Amino acid sequence: MTAASTTLRIGLPSGSLQEPTFALFAKAGFNISGASRSYKPSVDDPELTIRLLRAQEISRYVQHGFLDCGLTGKDWIANNGSDVAVLAEMTFSKVSNKPTRWVIAVPEDSNIKTVQDLQGKVIATEAVEMTRSFLAKHGVTAEVEFSWGATEVKVPDLVDAIVDVTETGSSLRANKLRILETIMESSPQFIANHGALKDDWKKAKIEKLVLLLQGAFAARDKVGLKMNLPEGKLIDLLKALPSLRNPTVSHLAGSEWVAVETIIDESVVREIIPQLKALGAEGIIEYPLNKVVY
Repeated sequence: MTAASTTLRIGLPSGSLQEPTFALFAKAGFNISGASRSYKPSVDDPELTIRLLRAQEISRYVQHGFLDCGLTGKDWIANNGSDVAVLAEMTFSKVSNKPTRWVIAVPEDSNIKTVQDLQGKVIATEAVEMTRSFLAKHGVTAEVEFSWGATEVKVPDLVDAIVDVTETGSSLRANKLRILETIMESSPQFIANHGALKDDWKKAKIEKLVLLLQGAFAARDKVGLKMNLPEGKLIDLLKALPSLRNPTVSHLAGSEWVAVETIIDESVVREIIPQLKALGAEGIIEYPLNKVVY
């Protein structure tokens, strides 16, 4: 095989998604460095070549084969109309673990109350094609212009409405805007070029990478718990223990005690540990997880 055929070219998003994306790759076992100095960061896997790009561009480069695969938002795949294979969806962002939303927003005191009221109006957005498609489905014709940024401040002086992305809605409220309609919910998606998936080596490498990333994503907000307790108290403890799967129970050598191990949501740990202690558990150990592979 040539060097090119044994190298997977991956596009990762710069900007707000860069930090959580790098953290996800690190949990999956791939440490990326040098991103602050170059759009070509290093990674501790010689079979990977990473390019940092705007999320808006990645799906186009994957479709046309300049990249074999990449991580980008569902929104930009739709806005670009990109023909790519979607292999996994992982809902994360810099702010929360909820999908982001593309919404139509208007001034709080605007007479625009429905999507149909946008007929003949001027709308500013970065997601021009997505917005036009949404309006067309509702039989609305409006002037949709590209916004280079600071979209919230353009209403009402420059445009009648905007289409912008939000996670919490706080920025819109701060600019005295109200949400008229949600156009799309979006999460990061791992995508691949159709041609790359026809190459046996690249397909296998992509599948391994996706497996590890999904395992790292599944492990977010979960922890492992280990504990010992008298066997006679096991049934009561199992009834109280929320478990990802049936917990592992094993007998301790030469005693009537058992060891129990399970995976639970980190958010319930502070509630469940005192309860487990009251049920007779001892030697309770909580430990972080890097991957959970189903």
